[in-house]
Amino acid sequence: MNKIKVLIIDDSAVVRQVLTQIINTHPKMEVCAAAQDPIFAVRYMEKQWPDVIILDVEMPRMDGITFLRKIMAEHPTPVVMCSSLTEKKADTTLQALSLGAVDIVTKPKLGIKGFLSESADEITHAILAASQSKIRLCPPSMTENAQKLTADAILSLPHGGAMAQTTERIVAIGSSTGGTTALEKILTQLPRVSPGIVIVQHMPVTFTGAFAARLNSLCEMEVVEAQGDETILPGHVYVAPGDKHLLVNRSGALYKIELKDGPLVSRHKPSVDVLFRSVARYAGKNAMGIILTGMGDDGARGLKEMRDAGSITLGECEKSCIVYGMPKEAMKRGAVSKELSLAQFPSAILDYYHAHS
Repeated sequence: MNKIKVLIIDDSAVVRQVLTQIINTHPKMEVCAAAQDPIFAVRYMEKQWPDVIILDVEMPRMDGITFLRKIMAEHPTPVVMCSSLTEKKADTTLQALSLGAVDIVTKPKLGIKGFLSESADEITHAILAASQSKIRLCPPSMTENAQKLTADAILSLPHGGAMAQTTERIVAIGSSTGGTTALEKILTQLPRVSPGIVIVQHMPVTFTGAFAARLNSLCEMEVVEAQGDETILPGHVYVAPGDKHLLVNRSGALYKIELKDGPLVSRHKPSVDVLFRSVARYAGKNAMGIILTGMGDDGARGLKEMRDAGSITLGECEKSCIVYGMPKEAMKRGAVSKELSLAQFPSAILDYYHAHS
């Protein structure tokens, strides 16, 4: 199998060195070049075009956003943004995702070498997902064999049906690679009079708050990063923070949000499996579950538990997915009652809500 060729563009020599070591250690990828800014990178790209680009945000001579816009217009290529954990960088990096970047890896201001080394799995996972994205022809599916925890680590399996009937209806959505764009396309089409929505989008801490704020500026619904203990209200969207599991529970006739720390589940925190299991337990047939684009299988088990509990369960179809991984695994497990294109989800959500209101 040909290795995934990765181009690193970052003005930090330490970052280039550590990323090169991480990537070249992985059996399925290799660094084809490492450049200190986009101007130097173009020289390498003229000789050999990479499969995936890891791109810094702020660099001399040409910033990452300008370069990304140029690449996507002239020669669309999977790009993973490498950004610092700051609010300012979060806003800029979200702009990059809207321009076509497929994922984010983070770096701190200090201790970069140690941090990047500890994040090796996250980095290589992002590169694998990017290499499979539909920005260009995708290589065969690649998965990693590392053992991973299930939602049992956070919440035990539901026993019997959900709690007593209530008139409240909620929607739970899980997504990963390509999900920021998918969620924006869905949520911006929903009116204020819509069901309460809870979301797990795989995204680093700090970025989830900026993502929620961006959506809030674009949507009629009110979008916030979940803080914990909120009542899930119609017309509101709650995005899981990037370092906590988000669960739904019941308080009387109302649904509430609970945030929990804990281990990674299905290699993620927050985990879609954890969200979906909690919805299966406490909402059952009063909920709709949606699994969108993303690599891996997080959410597949939980969505099956939702379907078994009586929830309506939908998956994004292969044609509209950036990465048809999570929905595909959910289909394999019999978790998805119907697949829809991205454009069909807003009407499906509204039809479900109005049919039961």
